Amino acid sequence: MRRRTGFLVIGSGIAGLSFALKAGNHGKVTVVTKKSSVESSTNYAQGGIATVMDVEHDSFESHIKDTLEAGAYLNDLDVVETVVREAPDRVKELIDIGVEFEKTENGSFDLAMEGGHHQRRILHVADLTGAAIERALVNACEKHPNVTIIENAMSIDLITTRKLRLSLEEDECLGAYIFDKKSGKISTYLANVTVLATGGCGQIYLYTTNPSISTGDGIAMAYRIGAKVRDLEFVQFHPTTLYDQERVAFLISEAVRGEGGILMTISNYEEFLESGEDDPEKFSFMKDYDERGSLATRDVVARAIDRELKKSGDRYVYLYLLHLDKEHVKERFPHIYNTCLKYGVDITKQPIPVVPAAHYMVGGVAVNKNGQVIRRDDPNHVINRLYAIGEVACTGLHGANRLASNSLLESVVFAHRSYLDSLKYLENPVEIPLEEMPLWDASKYKPIDEKVLLKHDFDEIRRLMWVYVGIVRSGLRLQRAIRRLNLLEEDISHYYWNYILNEDLIELRNVILVARLIVEASIQRKQNIGLFYNIDNEKREK
Repeated sequence: MRRRTGFLVIGSGIAGLSFALKAGNHGKVTVVTKKSSVESSTNYAQGGIATVMDVEHDSFESHIKDTLEAGAYLNDLDVVETVVREAPDRVKELIDIGVEFEKTENGSFDLAMEGGHHQRRILHVADLTGAAIERALVNACEKHPNVTIIENAMSIDLITTRKLRLSLEEDECLGAYIFDKKSGKISTYLANVTVLATGGCGQIYLYTTNPSISTGDGIAMAYRIGAKVRDLEFVQFHPTTLYDQERVAFLISEAVRGEGGILMTISNYEEFLESGEDDPEKFSFMKDYDERGSLATRDVVARAIDRELKKSGDRYVYLYLLHLDKEHVKERFPHIYNTCLKYGVDITKQPIPVVPAAHYMVGGVAVNKNGQVIRRDDPNHVINRLYAIGEVACTGLHGANRLASNSLLESVVFAHRSYLDSLKYLENPVEIPLEEMPLWDASKYKPIDEKVLLKHDFDEIRRLMWVYVGIVRSGLRLQRAIRRLNLLEEDISHYYWNYILNEDLIELRNVILVARLIVEASIQRKQNIGLFYNIDNEKREK
């Protein structure tokens, strides 16, 4: 089946839906999402969205400085300044469509503090900010006559003029092959503009805060058509997720530490109880790693926890909140309180056992200041009609480490910039007749006999990445990882080119490619900086 649309948006998080809502005023928009319309990393974002709202105590310059410091100054300064200065207008748009950020009794915004920030600038909706934003965007898109959301569908590959060997001067994206998960049918979508908003790749790791859909699809699809990727070695591990033997990896927002939560090892905690002291901060191991203590940036905190766990042999550390007002904790963090309670932890009476987990991909598909995807063979040019926004993209905002709550901000700013830039293609639509677009020929493939093998491969990749390519890496671990991944990639490629596609096989093909790209980027990085840490580099630097 062939279909035509003005804008094809792959992904339904804050970036994709923000773009779709605006582009819908200029033409037909088709949003393709792997599960339900609200299933995205946005929906799981607890903390909030960072922007300068309290101009009396905060400034653009301060937010820019904090972003650069967190990113170890590998950030693109021009991008940082653009995102920070455009932020208030984009946040106002979210408020206009119905996002009700928390306010104080006097009517001002209740701004939260998070690690790496020197001012309170985090707008939030209790501790489920992402869900509130996602809900407002979905509602607005569902009411828009030009926006259609197709659920339970996923993109297999992008279609480009170069791939089709058409005689056009510049490489252009023409759309994508879309797989319907329920029927198993594959449709060819022709679009004037295609937008990758597929989110991250946390499912490449055994422990992750990401939803099951986060399998690196956008990075893999873009790479296969010749897009440049960058900074994939910078994987952000959230330092505090609820420890559970069933690997729940429920995220405990950084805002908890912003409100006064303190990290302790098990022995720290026992020592504190025996001491009779009133100040738990004196017993935090974090003071040995950073002057900001438990409010240090995520890379510092995650590595500190990782080191302490390796030293002690413990399975978790504690996040201590018992010195805080119980009612305030329940009111400020209702979702965290209730979820922890389900797992037998009353955070107003017990310290929370926490461990790090893969959380956010700082690197991604390289884009310019308007979100256009950059070509790998010629970084001075872009793949026309193709944009990447949100976590799938590497804009240069984050540098070597993302500052807390800058991700939702980046998404709305780049969705807006990409939307404005994409309008130029409406003046010059794709002229290829729909009937000339290729169809996916499934007749030459055979059914998969043992789908369990795909699940085994997926599990092996996730365990391998966790052990060899985690928070702290080494040359030996990375070389072991690349050898094993190369073997797995051969097997998975055989399955892809010989068997009928299903959801597992499509995702597995993307997971193995992105895993390999992360390892290759890690091997090339010779300096410990930001999120990247290789113990061999530590020896070299000494």
